[in-house]
Amino acid sequence: MKRVVYREWRIPPERYWSLLGFLAALLGIAALSFGYMEHEGHWVSGMNNSVVWGMPHVFAVFLIIAASGVLNIASIGTVFKKPIYKPLGRLSGLLAVAMLMGGLLVLVMDLGRPERLIVAMTHYNFSSIFAWNIFLYTGFMTIVIAYLWSMADRQGGPFNYPIGILALVWRLALTTGTGSIFGFLVARQAYDAAILGPMFVALSLVYGLAVFMLVLMFGFEEEGRPIGPRMMRRLRNLLALFIAVALYFTLIYHLTNLYMAKKDSLEHWLLLEGGIYTFLFWVGWILVGSLAPMWILYHPALSQKRDWIMAACALVIVGGFSAMYVLIIGSQAFPMAMFPGHTILESGFADGVKGAAAPYWPTIPEILLGMGGVALALLITAVGVRVLQFLPESLADDVVAPDEETLDAAVLVKPA
Repeated sequence: MKRVVYREWRIPPERYWSLLGFLAALLGIAALSFGYMEHEGHWVSGMNNSVVWGMPHVFAVFLIIAASGVLNIASIGTVFKKPIYKPLGRLSGLLAVAMLMGGLLVLVMDLGRPERLIVAMTHYNFSSIFAWNIFLYTGFMTIVIAYLWSMADRQGGPFNYPIGILALVWRLALTTGTGSIFGFLVARQAYDAAILGPMFVALSLVYGLAVFMLVLMFGFEEEGRPIGPRMMRRLRNLLALFIAVALYFTLIYHLTNLYMAKKDSLEHWLLLEGGIYTFLFWVGWILVGSLAPMWILYHPALSQKRDWIMAACALVIVGGFSAMYVLIIGSQAFPMAMFPGHTILESGFADGVKGAAAPYWPTIPEILLGMGGVALALLITAVGVRVLQFLPESLADDVVAPDEETLDAAVLVKPA
């Protein structure tokens, strides 16, 4: 086995600067969108009294939980002692920091009066999960930076394992806390579920790995660096397993709601009569984002082709945004049960109106603001891999550490 060598991303300068220019332009357009909504007020968005978290929150939450999930690759190599994943640890940490920064940027810009964020950072209400998430987000970023140092600097080598354990525990707490933001909101029938915490952990593993694989394959293909079949087999099998786990939690979440009589109307609306939300659930989340990628990844022929694997990762990401749209916006659109057992004839929150969903359509400024977070994450990643040695020079089979299957086969083969 050869030694793993790291070096910068060395694609031709004209292509690199074109990529940076595109991402910077997208970030600038997002800044203009933020300025427009900040000056005019949030009435120019599609949000209303019922749907107070709109499309920017879909982008923000996706980026935040994917940031936690993408660090799983580094955790597998360090904490779970799987040496085949160790060469991927640096890129995993860089992507985690970049995506968290992108998600938090969208979150802060969408709140309105972002200059008052300092109040939330200096006055804490520890009975609120929002206050705890401030510590979780800032702590996560600090720990991942220390994790990167322990991977890149020889002096940090002895600290790599303990920092890896801390990063694993912290990211699980972060993702559980993000899911608990919704799970602790008892006023919304779709949110009031403790399973949303572990369900978000499962979703983070899927979306984080899909993003990681896309970035890895794009970066290596642009420069002609090799990725061996063994590495691709491990990554695609892991992604398929995570998709199955996420589907399991999704099934349990909806079966639990169906078992509860007070949530019958919610599930009937969401699964059958929810319009765009029903379409995004069945087609976007289940079919496009789960079943189709699993079919590709387990297909004996398609799973061997890089283009199809990249397509499966892209489908997972599309399904991820569909899932966030259904979970965040669809749950708000369903009428609130202000006084269970009683009918309210008229209210701005659409309560008491059977089957009537609150109207919401995302506006262009909201979408552009969310895209700005994605652009920032990719911009940080592109600059990071260009300036620092985050990418291994090769992931060919003779470079990466042998996996357990290869070692077992070598043990079984006896010398003549």
